[in-house]
Amino acid sequence: MNDQKAKLGIGALLHDIGKVIYRQGNDRRNHSTSGYDYLKTEAGVNDSEVLNCVRYHHASHLKNASIADESLAYIVYIADNIAAFADRRKRENTEEKGFEVSVPLQSVFNILNGNQEELYYQPGDMDPNGEINYPSAEKKKFSENFYQKIRARLTDNLKGIDWTEEYLNSLLAVMEANLSYVPSSTAKAELTDISLFDHVKMTAAVAACIYDYLNEKQLNYKETLFTKEKEFYDQKVFLLFSMDISGIQDFIYTITSKNALRTLRARSFYLEILMEHIIDLLLEKLELSRTNLIYSGGGHCYMLLPNTDGAKAKIKEFEEELKNWFLRYFQTELFVACGYAICDANTLRNIPEGSYAEIFQTVARRIAEKKQHRYSAEDIIWLNNRKINDYTRECKVCKKIGNVDEEGVCPLCRKIEKFSANVLYSDFFTVELEGGEEGLPLPGSCYLLADGERSLKKRMEKDLYFVRTYAKNQMFTGKHVATKLWVGDYTTGNTFEEFAEEAEGINRIGILRADVDNLGQTFVVGFPEQYTTLSRTATLSRQLSIFFKYFIRSILAEGEFSLTGENKGVERKATIIYSGGDDVFIVGTWNDVIELAVDLEEKLKKYTQGTLSISAGIGIYEKSYPISAIAEETGDLESKSKDLPGKNAVTLF
Repeated sequence: MNDQKAKLGIGALLHDIGKVIYRQGNDRRNHSTSGYDYLKTEAGVNDSEVLNCVRYHHASHLKNASIADESLAYIVYIADNIAAFADRRKRENTEEKGFEVSVPLQSVFNILNGNQEELYYQPGDMDPNGEINYPSAEKKKFSENFYQKIRARLTDNLKGIDWTEEYLNSLLAVMEANLSYVPSSTAKAELTDISLFDHVKMTAAVAACIYDYLNEKQLNYKETLFTKEKEFYDQKVFLLFSMDISGIQDFIYTITSKNALRTLRARSFYLEILMEHIIDLLLEKLELSRTNLIYSGGGHCYMLLPNTDGAKAKIKEFEEELKNWFLRYFQTELFVACGYAICDANTLRNIPEGSYAEIFQTVARRIAEKKQHRYSAEDIIWLNNRKINDYTRECKVCKKIGNVDEEGVCPLCRKIEKFSANVLYSDFFTVELEGGEEGLPLPGSCYLLADGERSLKKRMEKDLYFVRTYAKNQMFTGKHVATKLWVGDYTTGNTFEEFAEEAEGINRIGILRADVDNLGQTFVVGFPEQYTTLSRTATLSRQLSIFFKYFIRSILAEGEFSLTGENKGVERKATIIYSGGDDVFIVGTWNDVIELAVDLEEKLKKYTQGTLSISAGIGIYEKSYPISAIAEETGDLESKSKDLPGKNAVTLF
C-alpha cells in the first residue's frame, strides 16, 4: 500500500473524530472543524491530506475549499455519504428534530426479524475484562467525562502516526476498542443503532474501493465525486466478495482418541488462523486493509473490494495459488471457494428494494458453482501422478497416505499436536516467512508460530522474516499487528478422562453441538426493507461474533442454570473446541454440558432480544468413545433439531 492510500484510510477512520470532541460539551462548532483542530493541535497530526479529509468531509465546507482536484478529501466526502446513506434511517412515527448528544447506542436487534423494541446498550467500551453489554430498556446517557476519557485514549494512540497499512490496521483496533458503543448519529429523528466505529470502518472500506476505481479509470476526483455526485452512485464501483472453506468438519474431527481434546482445539484454532491469514494475504495483494473485511467466522468471510480489472485479475491469481497450496498440503480434504458480485453504491443501501438481497444471492450461487467444479483436468492429473516416498503407510490421525514417524503420525499432524499446548495459553500468534521445522504451514510460503509478549517484541525488532502477528482476546495495538482475534479459549480440563471423572453421578462426558437458526437468511432479509443495508449486516455480524467468540467465555465461567435447582454461579467443567459466528462445539462433564446449553440458549435470547434462536444436539459418552463417531452422532442430533418446524430445539442423547 502506498503512502497516499494509507493516508486515505487513516483520514477516513478519523473523519468523524470531531464527534467525540463535540460531545464533551465544551465545543459547539461543526464536528469537522472540531476534529481538524483537535488532530492538528492536540494529537500532533500535521499531514495536510489527512487533515483535509477531516476538515472537508461535508459539502458545505468542501465547495469553498482551496484544495487540488485530486485531493483525498473528495473521496472521504463521497465515502462518508455512501456509508451514512447505509447507516441512517428515520425512526417511524416520530416528528422529533434536533440532536441529543448524550444519547446511548440503540440495539441493532430492535428491528430484526419483526422485533419492534427500543432497547439501548450501556455506555462503555470493548474492555476485555468487562461484562456482557446486554440491550436494556434503561436509556443511560453518555457523560461528558466518558467522552473525555475516549479523547485521552485516542490522543495517546495517535501520537507518532505512521503512514503505512500496518498502522492503519492498528488504528482500526484502537477505534473498535473505544467507539464500539458510541452512536454515529445522535439525530432525534433517526435510529441510533450504528456505532461510530462501524460507520468510520465502512467509510474507510468504501473510500479504498473508490480510490482504486478512480485511479484505474484515470478519473478526476472533484468532477466525478463532487460535480457529478448523483451519477456516481450508479457506477459499478464495488465487488461484494466471499470465501468459504469446505471440509472443516472432517479435518477437525477425523482424529484418534489419543490426546483428542488438545488435538481438537489445535486443529480448530489452526483453521481459524488459516482463514484470517488467507484474508490478510488477499487484502495485501489488493493493497487494502482490514477495514474492507465485513465479516469473518466459521470458515467464511465477506469483503468489500474495488470493481477494477486489476483487482479481478489479482483475485483470479490468488484463487489459483490458494487451490494449489491446499492441494499440496491437504489434497482434496480442504477447499476454498471464492465468489463475488458487482454492485454500485445504491445497492449497498438497498436501492432499488431487493437489490441488496440479490447481490448476496449472486455471491452464494457463485460459491456453490465453485464447489461443484473444484478442479481442472490438470489438477486431477497432478493428484494422480504426485510422488510419495512411502505409499504403504497412512497417518493414524488424518488417514492420509505419506511419510509418517515411528508412531504412525505424519509431519503436519505432529506439528498440530505440539502446537496444541500453545492455543490456550499463548497471547500472540506470529506469521513468519521461515520456521518450517516447528511452525504450522500457511499459504504464501509462511508459517505460524506461538509467541509471548517478550519474544514477540524481539521478533518484531530484529527478525527479517517477520510478517504479522495476531493478538488473542486483547486490544494490543502496534506496528504489524493485523488484528486482534476474539477466541473462545475457555477450558477447565485437558482430557476426556478428567471430565469423565469430575462428572456427577456417572463417569461420562457430554458433547454440545449447536448453531444459530436461519442465520444466513437473517443476514440478507432479517431487517425490514427500509433498514436493509450493508452497515446493518456488518453491525449484526460483528455483534454475533463478539457473543460467540468472546462473551461465551464469561457465560461458561459464571454458570447459572442447575439441574438440581441450586444457584451455581460457578465455573463450568468444560472446554470450548470451537465457537464461531454461528457454530458451537463444547466438551465437558455430562451435567455441566446440559446446564451450560441452557445458559447459552437463555443468554443468546437476552442478547438478541428474542430475535434469534439456537438449535442443538447433546450426546453423552464414555471417555474412550471415538471422537470421529462423537462428532458424527452429535451432528445428527443437531440436524434432528434443525428438521423440526420452527427449529429452536435441542435433541438429547
